Amino acid sequence: MHALPLWLLVLSLFIPRITLAVAWFMHQLPFSHLPDLAALLMWAIIPRVLMLVYIYVNLGIGLWFVIHLIALLLVWGGSGRQASNRWN
Repeated sequence: MHALPLWLLVLSLFIPRITLAVAWFMHQLPFSHLPDLAALLMWAIIPRVLMLVYIYVNLGIGLWFVIHLIALLLVWGGSGRQASNRWN
């Protein structure tokens, strides 16, 4: 079916950093295609991009990739507006 578990694909839309950490501890997510330091830095700084990389490597560009890309754009697009409103 999927190379990535369905729970990983769904939960990473909402809580990507925690989901990636749980998947790593459960050995559900192969980290072999990225250097350890790069995966760790991406997990700490930009976990949504790391999830996009994993989806692309395991599933290619498909429905899940597009859904996660839209979530990334919504989160990044809305975060700047919220921060600028706080200081006005």
